[in-house]
Amino acid sequence: MQNFESMNTHLTLSCPVYQSFRTAQIAGMFDVPIDEKQQTLIDVATPPALSDEWQLALIAGPSGSGKSSIVKHLYKDYLITGFDWSSEKALIDNFPLSVKETTQLLTAVGFSSPPSWLKPYSVLSNGEKFRCDLAMSLMLATSENRPLVVFDEFTSVVDRTVAKAASAALAKMLKRDRRCKFIAVSCHYDIAEYLEPDWLLDTASGQLERRRLRRRNIDLQVFRCKHTAWKLFAKHHYLSGSLAKHCTCYLALWNEEPAAFCAVIPQYGFKNRKRVSRIVVLPDYQGLGIGAAFMEGIAAMYVAQGQRFSITASHPAIIAHCKRSPLWTAVNFMPTGSKFSQGRAVVSFEYREK
Repeated sequence: MQNFESMNTHLTLSCPVYQSFRTAQIAGMFDVPIDEKQQTLIDVATPPALSDEWQLALIAGPSGSGKSSIVKHLYKDYLITGFDWSSEKALIDNFPLSVKETTQLLTAVGFSSPPSWLKPYSVLSNGEKFRCDLAMSLMLATSENRPLVVFDEFTSVVDRTVAKAASAALAKMLKRDRRCKFIAVSCHYDIAEYLEPDWLLDTASGQLERRRLRRRNIDLQVFRCKHTAWKLFAKHHYLSGSLAKHCTCYLALWNEEPAAFCAVIPQYGFKNRKRVSRIVVLPDYQGLGIGAAFMEGIAAMYVAQGQRFSITASHPAIIAHCKRSPLWTAVNFMPTGSKFSQGRAVVSFEYREK
């Protein structure tokens, strides 16, 4: 029942209590009165209407505070309850989209690991499964013209690094193409600054905040490192686990933990030119923009030393970023690849700091 005078949503939840020897024993031990029914009252501010101007929202609160009951009451028709993933097909084959559209969607939610795209959903990590569920929910919202996606237990089964990275990736995606409204429902408050929601309903206090939280800056520590650091990143590279011996290697740490690796190599046949040989962000950190910031920081360093700096890539995430960024200029497109990438369309970009 909604009270429009107070603009609050009121729910009364009840369940029967069956009399037994054990229920009587527990009632006596802890001085709990036994009623025919147990009731819980939920009284929270009513969220903004779907017709209002907002894109992304968060309903947060501790377990037992009524989050799921609220969303079932208000958004039953838009609630995501899980998907029927094939245990035999490769993940990429579960999406009824073109390969290009599917890879763009997975990359947009921060799942940018082509080797994992070829695996069945069942063998993926919890973090990868979460991002796949996120991608599928957004795809269905678009294909079925749903105005809203409500995702319960958002980030509940993943560690907090993955939770923050996935939240940031989702926020970036929805701000860019605004395919639908999205409500994340979570028992964790730490994702709020990464989602940057337009409104936040706290079911613990019942209060509604209608302001966008701003994400704090992510501070990376960047170091020259030995080639041995590549072992941590090699299996996550989308092409090859090999690394040229004459590369100069860099490591990016976030909160004192390895997050990204970049290897730079001289460009053969040209003086004072360098190019990216390898750039890898560990899966848990994908979606935060770490890879782009890391690569551009290194590029700026070389350009300041009077050298030219470029990257040749076929990964859709790298190509999409460089095309959007004013810091990179496309200098070559090879639809059939180069001698280093035969059969794969690649694009070369040069860093030209404005």
